[in-house]
Amino acid sequence: MKLEITADLCDGLDLVFSALPHKASAEACIPLLEQNIKVVDISADFRLKQADVYTQWYGVEHPDPTYLEEAVYGLTELNRDAVSDARLVANPGCYPTSAILALTPAVQNGWIGGDIIVDSKSGVSGAGRSLSMTTHFSEVNENVMAYSVNGHRHLPEISQELDAVADQPVNLTFLTHLIPMTRGILSSCYAPLHASERVRQMYKDFYADNAFVQVTDTPPQTKQTLGNNYCLVHPVVDSRTNRLIVISCLDNLVKGAAGQAVQNMNLMCGFPEAMSLDALAVYP
Repeated sequence: MKLEITADLCDGLDLVFSALPHKASAEACIPLLEQNIKVVDISADFRLKQADVYTQWYGVEHPDPTYLEEAVYGLTELNRDAVSDARLVANPGCYPTSAILALTPAVQNGWIGGDIIVDSKSGVSGAGRSLSMTTHFSEVNENVMAYSVNGHRHLPEISQELDAVADQPVNLTFLTHLIPMTRGILSSCYAPLHASERVRQMYKDFYADNAFVQVTDTPPQTKQTLGNNYCLVHPVVDSRTNRLIVISCLDNLVKGAAGQAVQNMNLMCGFPEAMSLDALAVYP
């Protein structure tokens, strides 16, 4: 059933969050934009800049590709000014948020380039609420499995953003795993390193003015981000292989979805960026 967006429905609205399935979300967002209502779209409908890439990975035609160029990719820490001025923000996926925040400082500084591996693990809530054999308790409990081995839908999103940072194509391998917990993502990223001086300090400097990204001195744990809007990032150099290792973790339902959406809304509406988001982790 297609959602009908009427003038009466739009009356008094300043901003709308859309968390509908892909394609349906775009179909709902476009009439809102035509009414000059700001939108934060939590689906994947406006994340990819090329309509043919969207169709390749999501299996449907985009309802109106003309909006793809306008949409601002809402990874707040990297696109803060553009988000502030936007009327359409594409909220990033949960896996891409963890991977891009982990790798951008090194990619931007030219310390890593090609042959990047991102190994990510997610709790079951990342699969949404639809039932499937692989999300039943008896299938997930005491079990770990790799999935989408031939290519996860978030792969082109990560590649698109890292390519833009590097100003050239990045050779990326992205593998996902389902782990027996409700929420949380832990990403381990690896790449050959071109320079190795003061890596952790460089990361701390890069994220110094970003309240929700914290560079840690020890490897982070998913329980440390449970229920909050933080992404914890831990870079370390494997001196034996001269390889950069970056571990990042976040709550896929907060920084990986709704929390980041609120963070973007705050900027779009002129509110303090951290408003309503400065909460402690639920631990243990």
